[in-house]
Amino acid sequence: MNWRTIIYVILLVSLNVVKALPRRYRDTEEKNSIGQRFSQLQENNFKAIAMIMFAQYVPGGTFGRAVEMAEDVTDLAKRCAAAGRHSPDCLKPLDRIFLDTICQEENLPGFTDCCAKKDHERNDCFLSLKNSSRGFVSPFERPNAEAACKNHSQHQHPLTGYFIYEVSRRHPFLYAPTILSVAIRYDEMMKNCCGSAEDPTRNLEECFRRQAPKVMKPVKDDGLRQEHTCGILKKFGERTLKALKLAQISQKFPKADFATVNKLVMDIANMHKDCCRGDMLDCMHDREEILHYVCTNQDILSSKIKKCCEKPLLQRSECIVNAENDDKPAGLSPHVREFIEDKAICERFAQEKDTHLARFLYEYSRRHPEFSAQMLLRIGKGYEDLLKECCKAGAPDKCCSRGEEELKKHIYETESVMKTSCDIYKEKGDYYFQNELLMSFTKKMPQLTSAELIKFTKQMTTIGSKCCHLSQDKLLPCAEENLDLVLGEICRRHLTDPINPGVCQCCSSSYAFRRPCMGKLEVDENYVPLSLTPGLFTFHEDLCTTEEEKLQHKKQEMLVTLIKYKPQISQEQLTSVTAAFTAMRERCCREENRQACFRQEGPELIKRSEKLLSA
Repeated sequence: MNWRTIIYVILLVSLNVVKALPRRYRDTEEKNSIGQRFSQLQENNFKAIAMIMFAQYVPGGTFGRAVEMAEDVTDLAKRCAAAGRHSPDCLKPLDRIFLDTICQEENLPGFTDCCAKKDHERNDCFLSLKNSSRGFVSPFERPNAEAACKNHSQHQHPLTGYFIYEVSRRHPFLYAPTILSVAIRYDEMMKNCCGSAEDPTRNLEECFRRQAPKVMKPVKDDGLRQEHTCGILKKFGERTLKALKLAQISQKFPKADFATVNKLVMDIANMHKDCCRGDMLDCMHDREEILHYVCTNQDILSSKIKKCCEKPLLQRSECIVNAENDDKPAGLSPHVREFIEDKAICERFAQEKDTHLARFLYEYSRRHPEFSAQMLLRIGKGYEDLLKECCKAGAPDKCCSRGEEELKKHIYETESVMKTSCDIYKEKGDYYFQNELLMSFTKKMPQLTSAELIKFTKQMTTIGSKCCHLSQDKLLPCAEENLDLVLGEICRRHLTDPINPGVCQCCSSSYAFRRPCMGKLEVDENYVPLSLTPGLFTFHEDLCTTEEEKLQHKKQEMLVTLIKYKPQISQEQLTSVTAAFTAMRERCCREENRQACFRQEGPELIKRSEKLLSA
């Protein structure tokens, strides 16, 4: 069977990929045997996932080379499954087989240093390259509609295979079944849009423009979520990841007892360790096993996931993640005073520190679905600090009682920050709210490019539009948990290219306090402002565009440059400069020779602005 046919078969069977793994796979002796993996998945699924893994590890390689490496590994797996399972090559861990295959290739860009390392060090090196590869590959661009349809009609199956490869290399941590399910959506889009190409009333470009975002949404959402989780695990460790999952699961399943929630936390943490290590097959199986457990134990977990568990396997996980929190059990007391008033707490804290803290976080989280998981972690950290202080010899008798006042203060401060931000958003709207964020974040992080600052603040503005209209009990989880994704992206950017010491401190010291830390950053005093060179501010007739979105983008680029030139600019100075710019733009856009007007008026505006800014 050739590769083109295999790609077609993949599309038909990929929904059953994970079901091919046996239920007790985790307990089998040959968990890491390539032969057993091959037998479990069968050839087509194994080869598809191998191709995805090679594209994710070697994003700078070619489609043809990824296919060749996938075929080489599949041939080895086939031999091992047939007869050679006890040969040394067949007994190697799967990740080592994949990396050996990559390192045997000649002229692959940037892998020499990694290939010189051994075992876990080599794997960590390849994973670090995965982390930094996002900017290496250009963004996926939608092709010309007519050309795409012509290509699809002539080369349907290899075109879909090429799509799988291109998505994989741009999303190095994305879950393989997500990629395969997106490929099915892509194929359906091509058939829907191209099938009506002969219909003169159908607009091909419009069809692609409307359907492409729906096709790619799981890629964007799942990819960001997975990369974010791996970033937390790598930077803050397994304990922090487990605490985060404990808070989230306790909120989602408040009727579940502590032992059940703790089992899920351990299983999910282990799944993420496999996924983040790059072991795609273990990752897939772990996720399937967790979904099976959740859906077969609905009676003790949640009444809100029945419809999710009836969905196809690939849709089940996303549905459960997005499902409503279950109702709190009747009779659940609103307080957890036993964790403060019980005279034996210091003894328990000394004997079983992490278990005691986990029980507190579980009990507090299941009572407060209106708090974000990050806020719950801060409350958990506050409780830990309180016990460390109050359980010391000689501590006052009522030392722990002050914890409640500190807790109320933190809750009030967090809710006030979110309410203030939403009030500004509602008052100013998307564009002017983003400008406020641009001013703030350019001062905090002037080392970022204009494009990066505009992108990050645009994402934050989208959070405002998504969350600020929600009721008070849903505002905080929506706002802070979405904002956490953006801050995670900023911190990963810092990891690959350091921004400044302030950002470094916020990204490194504490996951739970990352958002408050970023909020408290002010002007970077060590930043050397831009010099006023002739090309720093240029004005052209494209400022006269009638396309509001393009004009707003140009104005935001100039706003960023202005703040990088004058970080200490006051609101009054900014208002004056903005008014002078607006007057010049309106005047020149009325002229017949717009470019000549901008050439003459632009330097004058810069001189006047310089005087305003130096006043």
